[in-house]
Amino acid sequence: MLEGAGLVDHHCHGVLRGPLDRAGFELLATEAGDAAPPGCTTLDSQLGFAVRRWCAPLLGLPPHAAADDYLAERARLGPDEVNRRLLGAAGVGTFLVDTGYRAGDLLTPAELAASAGSAAAEVVRLEAVAEQVAAGGVSAGGFAAAYAEALAAATVDAVAVKSVLAYRHGLAIAPEPPSMVEVEAAAGRWLRRARGGQDARLDDPVLLRHVLWAGVERGLPLQIHTGFGDPDLDLARSDPALLTGFLRAVQGRDVAVMLLHCYPYHRQAGYLAQVFPHVYLDVGLAVNHVGARAAAVVAESLELAPFHKVLYSSDAFGLPELHHLGAVLFRRALTEVLGGWVAAGSWSAPDAERVAWMIGVGNAERVYGLRR
Repeated sequence: MLEGAGLVDHHCHGVLRGPLDRAGFELLATEAGDAAPPGCTTLDSQLGFAVRRWCAPLLGLPPHAAADDYLAERARLGPDEVNRRLLGAAGVGTFLVDTGYRAGDLLTPAELAASAGSAAAEVVRLEAVAEQVAAGGVSAGGFAAAYAEALAAATVDAVAVKSVLAYRHGLAIAPEPPSMVEVEAAAGRWLRRARGGQDARLDDPVLLRHVLWAGVERGLPLQIHTGFGDPDLDLARSDPALLTGFLRAVQGRDVAVMLLHCYPYHRQAGYLAQVFPHVYLDVGLAVNHVGARAAAVVAESLELAPFHKVLYSSDAFGLPELHHLGAVLFRRALTEVLGGWVAAGSWSAPDAERVAWMIGVGNAERVYGLRR
């Protein structure tokens, strides 16, 4: 299914510009923050095996080539050629690229698109804009106005905004926007800390709510990271069900809320997508990491969620392998799941083809207003 259709990857990141040694590659092939123990490798994983199966042939190696051989050939070809081969073979028509993390190390959306022979658009990270405002010397009293102005400027050509609330505090927040008195007091605390040489990350729960609601006011689709990620995140506080009050408060604002990635809470996300008309989900990131088990995760994401509420993403970061695997494993998983339902007589073949196109392409084109 989806043969010849250029997928819309509705949430991803750029790939690294420069070469990688083995240690750097292995750290980008896991959500762990540390290397594997001596004598072990992070590539002994579902993701690592998928790289050797699906990416090795694109570098001129046999499927399941040894990891040492794969990394040696990757280094010999160089980053530009590896990027061109893997991104080009992914079959992604449009990348929606989060530029809010390590942007200087990564290809820009335009460069990513050029390497893949496709199109790209930007997703603006709400917290990153706030940190840029703080670095500009704003006062506590002027923070709210300065942030609104900066966000408007940053999103002139963007197709969405994104929050990493799950990483900075967790998703259990008061649903309503904070008052301006609360925002000024919180901004004062945060700015004093940031300018005192301490951690400048935006992690104040009042300000996180403020920038989240500022994103709502922009009127663009609002992407929110949910589910698993790197060790900076508390998994128990990333369950999208914790956003229920916020989702109720946003309903009626004509803003689509895109629950990103969701695993292992993708069934909760499916419920939220069913009961709230403005809520959508994907199982990006998980598909790469579960590898050969991708069909099980994709099937579970389709249990409750209406099919016009499910999208494709890779959440690929740093490695072009992750862009390629996201697309390959998603296509294979969706074909296995929907094809199995057709073979069992539960679905018709035309319905399966239609739903596959909706999830892979059509839903994102509609929600983000994309035109090809």
